Amino acid sequence: MARYTGPKRRLSRREGIALFAKDVKHFEKKSIVPPGQHGLRRRRRISEYGLQLREKQKAKRIYGVLEKQFKKYFNEASKVKGATGLVLLQTLETRLDNVVYRLGFSKSRAGARQLVSHGHIKVDGKKVTIPSFRVNKEQTIAISDNLRDNTQIKTSLEDSLVLPEWLKREATIGKVLRIPDREEMEQAIDEQLIVGYYSR
Repeated sequence: MARYTGPKRRLSRREGIALFAKDVKHFEKKSIVPPGQHGLRRRRRISEYGLQLREKQKAKRIYGVLEKQFKKYFNEASKVKGATGLVLLQTLETRLDNVVYRLGFSKSRAGARQLVSHGHIKVDGKKVTIPSFRVNKEQTIAISDNLRDNTQIKTSLEDSLVLPEWLKREATIGKVLRIPDREEMEQAIDEQLIVGYYSR
């Protein structure tokens, strides 16, 4: 199972936003400087291609997806009737690891990915260990019985933000009510720039 294992704060500094939960407080205290020895130097004007590339990289890093899989998602979205950018974001949002994160079972997408890959998540009563598993409307997502009393899970549920309207949760059982609308998904991403990048 491929995943990024390098320094995470470096990625946040590169994109100019806190991509991961642990970076939020750090970025509130300090100004964001790009990584590397030339990070403090004045930036050059970014080209249209550069803007598109940065947006694509940002989306990949927010959702924890590597290049090959991200391009596959885009190719699939481009074949579906409708706005390609919207379909791409809906595909990313309905990944099992992201749904587990959105339900508040984990404080981060990386933590949610680990819960799934370690076999602690059930979809419609069956154990699923694939983080990229596509969750559909009306499916239920639940924490396995042996982890329901876990301290980290309880803390995460207590600290979780307001649940998106496309999801429903009771204790450690969640349900996908419908596919999310654009305003209910990641607002930091401009999907049209990503479409532009792959349409060159």
